[in-house]
Order: sequence, then structure tokens, then C-alpha cells
Amino acid sequence: MPRVLLAPDKFKGTLTAAEVAGHLSDGLRSVRPDVEVVVVPVADGGDGTLAAAVAAGFTRVPVRATGPTGMPCESAYGVRGAEAVVELAEVSGLAQLPGGRAAPLEASSRGTGELIAATLDAGARRVVVAIGGSACTDGGAGLLQALGATIRTATGSEVRPGGAGLLDAARLDLSGLRRRLAGAELVVACDVDNPLTGSRGAAAVYGPQKGAGPEDVELLDSALTRWADLVARATGRDQRNAPGAGAAGGVGFALLAVLGATTRPGAELVFELTGLPDAVAGADLVVTGEGSLDAQTLHGKAPAAVAALARDKGVPAVAVAGQVTLTPAELGAAGLHAAYALVDEAATRQEALDAPGPLLQRIGARIAREHLGGAL
Repeated sequence: MPRVLLAPDKFKGTLTAAEVAGHLSDGLRSVRPDVEVVVVPVADGGDGTLAAAVAAGFTRVPVRATGPTGMPCESAYGVRGAEAVVELAEVSGLAQLPGGRAAPLEASSRGTGELIAATLDAGARRVVVAIGGSACTDGGAGLLQALGATIRTATGSEVRPGGAGLLDAARLDLSGLRRRLAGAELVVACDVDNPLTGSRGAAAVYGPQKGAGPEDVELLDSALTRWADLVARATGRDQRNAPGAGAAGGVGFALLAVLGATTRPGAELVFELTGLPDAVAGADLVVTGEGSLDAQTLHGKAPAAVAALARDKGVPAVAVAGQVTLTPAELGAAGLHAAYALVDEAATRQEALDAPGPLLQRIGARIAREHLGGAL
């Protein structure tokens, strides 16, 4: 009885990782009904991390939290024992912007801090924070406020939410925050090394993706510089240039410089949470994938990490994607024996977007025929 591990990431905009695995499983079993299928959805430390954790046995805990523009939104964290998983995209991400309207100057990370606070109130001692996909460029100020920090202007009023509000920041009190975090370990899933400020900083590199124009970028970088100065005075150390400080609009900075968090590569951290290495070791074939298998896949994306893990353990791996632009040589160097694209199975590209499920089932059947010896 062959054992196949299905470890795909989501196909963004069409299917969750679990849905991808479900269709592939149906296709595999249509040719090899005896196959043992093990499903471990993966993510690269951004959106989809919570879903991967829940699929691996974490309990999803609903939380009503503050969205990026201040409107309440339905969110959640994952918990297993004393360990919790918080996904920034669930509450402070671009998908949570009302009507999809960007708010580059006003968007806040407060909701992410509220989720972390909720995990601590529930008894979590280790909190994994996945910080990809943020809508904000507030240096993590909102996150810290939700955890007990106070940030005030020179006149004593609280600063306005969002990166622009930091232009008026003059006083920072971390005493309440430190009591809240006592004894807790924070681990950040982060795959970028950008500093907080400057030409490679949070505003310059990621601000335009969040709707910031040139003048907004300049304003936000000035605000983040003022914020970094304030944090340095309050903590006694300047972490604005620490690798990853610019991640998620500076949320990485707040987690590293103020909360003392450590960083780990996103896919590696997710694999640890889900027990993927053991699942790979017990498989005869590994199937991974994502929406687009391209050059970006080779730089920290989950499918490349899955393939590398399979290669290290001597297990063949193949990939499935909406489209594949990597060459056979690039696929081989990444540890993939083959790659299957929905667009190659579909009559049109639109079919691959509108009806990916049946196409994945057909690919699953092909994988069974080509890699599991065909039908019994």
C-alpha cells in the first residue's frame, strides 16, 4: 500500500490548501484505491498559517478584534496546549480592509496585538506570530498599544492610529506592556531582512503595495524614524536596522525591539508546528504545490521548502500549481521530479481559475498512474 503525503499551500484566490489536497486525494484514489493519503497543509508563514496549524491539531478560537481601519472583525487564533498561533493577515491584513479600500496612513496593527493578548489571557506561554500580508505601516505601534503600551503626543493625548499618527508621538510608556508579557515567548515567522526605515525600509519597499503614493511613503518613513527614536530611548537599544524590522509595515520592529521576539523562516516554523518532517519521512511520495510555481517559489516559499525536506529524507516529490514557469532544470535543482499545471489540463486559462477542482482530480489521477504504478 503506497503512502502519499499531500502537503500543498493554498492556491490563492481559488482554493485553500485543504481543498487542494481533497481534490488531489480523490484523483489519486480513482486510480489507486489502495493508496494511503496523509494530508498536511503547509504555508510559508503568511496567510494560511493558521489554517495549516488547525489542520495539524490546533484548536481554532474565535475572537472579535479590531480591523486595520478600526472596524471590528471576526478573527481567530489557534491553540494547542500552551502554544498559540496568531496570523496577522486574519485581522490586520489587506483582506480585512473594508471594501478593499487601502488606508496606508491610517491602518493599524492593533487587532494583531489584541489576538496576542487573547492568547496570553488563555494561558499561552509560547506564541507564534505569522506577520505576512499586513495592511498597515505603523511600526507595530497599534500592536503594542493593545498589549498595554501607551503612546502619547507632547500634549498628553493618545496618538492617532496608523503610521501617520506616529509623527506626533512624543512619549512611550512600556510598563503596562512588560507586565502583560512576563514569562511569554514570542516567535515570529519572517522571511524578509528589510530594516524599518530608509530606502529598503517598510514604507519605501512595502508602502506602495498598501496604497501609499510617493508623498505618503516619505511621510511614513519620517513617522517611522520618529517612532524608532522613541523606542530606542525607551528600551535603551536601537533596533531599526535589525533584519526583519521592516516586515509587515514595521510590526517586525515592534516584536523584535520591544517584545524581545525571535525570528524563524516562515516555512520552517510552519513545518515544525505541523509535524511535517515526520510525515515526509514516512511517505513514499510527496505532493506539494501552490497557485504559481515560479521564480519566487525558490526564495522561501513553502513548496520549495517541502521539496528540499523530501530530498533530504530521500523521498521523491512532485508539485502541482495553477501555472508552472520554472524550467525542468530549475525544478530538478529544487528537488522536484515533476510539476503539473492546471492551465495545461484546462481548455482555457479561465477554466483553471473557475473550476480548479476537477482539474486537480485529473492531475491526481495522472500522478497515480505516473508515480504509483498505475491502476491495480
